[in-house]
Amino acid sequence: MPLSALRVVSFEPLLALFLPWLEARGRDSGVTVLDVLGVLAIAVVAILFSLVLFEPGLPYEIHAKLPEPGSPEFPGLLASLVDTPAHGASSVALLSGGAAFYEAELEEISRARHSVHLEAYVFHPSAIARRFVDALTERARHGVRVRLVIDAYGSMLTPDRYFSALRAAGGQVQWYQPLRWRTLKRFNNRTHRELIVIDGSVAFVGGAGIAAWWTGGADGRPPWRDTMVRVQGPLATALQTCFTENWLESSGEVLADVDDFPFASRDPDKAPGDATGLVVISTPSAARATRARILFQVLLAASRRSIDVQSPYFLPDRGIRRELSDASKRGVKVRVMVPGRYNNHPLARVTSRRQYGELLAAGIGIHEYQPGMIHSKLLMVDEAWVVTGSTNFDNRSFGLNDEVNLAVRDSSLASRARARFMTDLESCQVITLEAWKRRSIGERLLAGLGAVLERQE
Repeated sequence: MPLSALRVVSFEPLLALFLPWLEARGRDSGVTVLDVLGVLAIAVVAILFSLVLFEPGLPYEIHAKLPEPGSPEFPGLLASLVDTPAHGASSVALLSGGAAFYEAELEEISRARHSVHLEAYVFHPSAIARRFVDALTERARHGVRVRLVIDAYGSMLTPDRYFSALRAAGGQVQWYQPLRWRTLKRFNNRTHRELIVIDGSVAFVGGAGIAAWWTGGADGRPPWRDTMVRVQGPLATALQTCFTENWLESSGEVLADVDDFPFASRDPDKAPGDATGLVVISTPSAARATRARILFQVLLAASRRSIDVQSPYFLPDRGIRRELSDASKRGVKVRVMVPGRYNNHPLARVTSRRQYGELLAAGIGIHEYQPGMIHSKLLMVDEAWVVTGSTNFDNRSFGLNDEVNLAVRDSSLASRARARFMTDLESCQVITLEAWKRRSIGERLLAGLGAVLERQE
């Protein structure tokens, strides 16, 4: 291959400097220019790959003295930090278990008059998924605008033809980040959001997609324990905004129908209800910061009395572990609930258990749920704030995926969430530092492998 073939316009000045030297070295050693360039290419790829796996995350240090989470000034501060307005809500309902939230979602879909917008990471062929497709198809036939955004990776086993009847009825389905040459550089960015918005005024958000996992499968395993929240009013309209973001990214269409934003023009100070809430839409930035991580970090740092966490994939980085440990050391009661042996990602579980020692030594209670897979994503702080949505305590949620969380300050909701947490706590095994130190050699070795892939789990 002639060296002149390498002289493309953009690299000509650089090659002009190094090609004479490379040619001279090649004559002396028998090494060709292509050999050198090949080695350099491999080195660059290796460096980029190592950055993907091992680049440290932002520490998210907070040095300011924060007001108490229950104080009047805290909602405004939190809203400013995550760059989203605080809204009132006419009602906020906590729904636990697939039997409860699926029926509530299907009932609201059947009442839709203008639009149904659904975004899901998981939408798998199953009896419950068929019920949703049938309900959405029925509404589309009656002129309701039905739009779905489904993650192409999370639902890779769902064929496109699964939605043929819905499309024939006038519904629209878009796949988020399908595997194409043009999406390869963004393939690691998924939409992990699980939300449904009906007529822009009623919405459901939480950790549950649509699959047999949440109803109980034919394999005899118990259904996953999960939590969804049903909201009405301005918070639902804010969740509509979240959907429109990924609808645009999937279809190229900006949704701007006024019927889909019924509360957009109302005075937020006159919003109905006593609850104060924020819809925190989180998309990773080029510089790695996300609003979800700011939301969680600020609430943990501001805590005065209690922190209760439910997370199916609990892989906190150094900054989160430090914040939890500092809270425990200043007298905050910190409890973390995670799955036990029923975990659909065994490697994530052993990698998570690898971090228990540091947290247990700081006085944090760790509880493994025994009856089945617990997929609920809840953060409760000082029995005042409740955060639920799609975010896990891991790098994938905090730094790679598109996520959405609903953060609500409401004593009634906090009381119901705490009661549910205490009920789940009765079905947990308490992990002690002594028991953790007796982990098997096999688990320790597997956890070492998991540590290498931790930022991608």
